[in-house]
Amino acid sequence: MNEPLKRPLAARPGVLSLNISSKSALYAAYMPFIKNGGFFVPTARDYKLGDEIFMLLSLMDDTTKYAVAGTVAWLTPAGAQGNKTQGIGVQFGDDEAGQGLRSRIETILAGHLSSSRPTHTI
Repeated sequence: MNEPLKRPLAARPGVLSLNISSKSALYAAYMPFIKNGGFFVPTARDYKLGDEIFMLLSLMDDTTKYAVAGTVAWLTPAGAQGNKTQGIGVQFGDDEAGQGLRSRIETILAGHLSSSRPTHTI
């Protein structure tokens, strides 16, 4: 009798839900220097570079909930130099959802992206 093939279970991507309520919070979290754009997410949860993440993001007064997949591209550990907030940077995918979110964020932040104000990452 043949046994069915056992397939390894794929790790389920983490799901993060964020509500950004101000332009200054959006500026501090957005990572324009990452290919396709990215977003810093404060979290104490343990992630590794390359982990898949799924985000549901609300931006200020916009009623749209942006659902976007990405991968962990940045880690800020607890106790990081300069009292940086612990968390991860999620690189947006190069699909329509990721690029739509990047475009929306950059429209909101137009004129602020070249600011020298500190962010959660740099």
